[in-house]
Amino acid sequence: MDHSVIYSTIYTSAIDGMQKEFDVPRTVVLLGLTTNLFGIALGSVILSSLSEIYGRRPLYLISVLLFGVLILPVALATNVEAILISRFLGGFFGGSVISSSPGSVTDITDDRYRALAISCWSLGAMNGPVLGGMIGGFVYQYLGWRWINWLVLICSGFNFLLILLVKETYTPSLLRKRTKRMQEQTGDQRWWCQFDHKEAVTGFQVIKTNLARPLHMIVFEPIVFWNLYLGVVYAVLFLCFVAYPIVFQELRGWEPGLAGLSYCGIGTGTAIAVASEPLIRRIVAMHSLDPRTGCPAPEAAVLAVGIGSVLIPLGELWFAWTAQPSMVHWIYPILAGIPFGLGNSLVFIYATNYIAGSYTQYAASALAGNSIVRFGLAGLLPLAGSKMYSTLGAKWAGTTLALIEVMLIPIPFVFYKYGDKIRMRSHMIPKTFEGPR
Repeated sequence: MDHSVIYSTIYTSAIDGMQKEFDVPRTVVLLGLTTNLFGIALGSVILSSLSEIYGRRPLYLISVLLFGVLILPVALATNVEAILISRFLGGFFGGSVISSSPGSVTDITDDRYRALAISCWSLGAMNGPVLGGMIGGFVYQYLGWRWINWLVLICSGFNFLLILLVKETYTPSLLRKRTKRMQEQTGDQRWWCQFDHKEAVTGFQVIKTNLARPLHMIVFEPIVFWNLYLGVVYAVLFLCFVAYPIVFQELRGWEPGLAGLSYCGIGTGTAIAVASEPLIRRIVAMHSLDPRTGCPAPEAAVLAVGIGSVLIPLGELWFAWTAQPSMVHWIYPILAGIPFGLGNSLVFIYATNYIAGSYTQYAASALAGNSIVRFGLAGLLPLAGSKMYSTLGAKWAGTTLALIEVMLIPIPFVFYKYGDKIRMRSHMIPKTFEGPR
């Protein structure tokens, strides 16, 4: 389970406690969610890019260790400023795991089973926010808001021990180390690999190039122009962690722990998405073959994204029109989370698979660029969430969000039909494309 993702949303469960202790407006405390997501966005660019220079494992070890250290100032904070700053820095180092993990999955997975592997990984990435909301409610209710940080710190320490057992997976890093070992064993400096950096290029230039690549890909790579769509979808998902406490605690009067269980619908939808992978893989296998590889084209995965794009607004509308407690049983808004969670998971899993399968060697940079947009928007939208729901009400606030998502439905279907032509306009994919391993 991704501790950094849990950390981002478990925070919302204890907003009331921090608001009372520090005597500040709710919006100020909610900035802790925003700063954390902004930190994740920035960390995704820098740390995932550095992983393409030094390898995945060193960055995982350093970032997870520092992430755990930066939880301490939040748990011991005496003012809200310390919380905001520490959560930003913690998010920065937590971004390494979030953005680079799909790249690690791609490193060790056969093309045919990449979607299944990413689906299994996404159980943590997608259910992490859900579990954060579920667990955080009970922890805050019985132990207080500081204990939500101690709990994440314990999870972080356990994850650090697991990462110590993980080997390097990034092919260029492995080949460079093998080349160096052969040079030392034979004394022959002519041993080389295609990923060796030329002597004329300084280390600073290499780092600068790798850090700039995700930003370059956001602007100039046509395949990732749908980052805006994924960003809106992800932002609405995070807005739920502001909306659900409003609906179930304020409108329905539930205790924080019980209100946290309302996320079960979203978690169930995520589990269904993962369980349906074998069926979706069969559908993908029926897609026309890419003549360069003899395998289904990457666009085959986008069909699942299109299905998810329809389910998301359906679940959002369902939730919006059953949120009010008058004459509506509590089970209905919870059940609305199933199509919502299923749609979000399909979009996340297969959009990630599409990007990773297209960029292979530079998958981490492509996904880091995607993370900038996703977490940037996810950090901004929840700030307006409380005001939006208090002004419009749960029904019309949710309806507004659903209508925005309805307008974005054509985007994945355009990529499904014309994605091959769009990919051919890329200057990076032909250089990094790999066939089945």
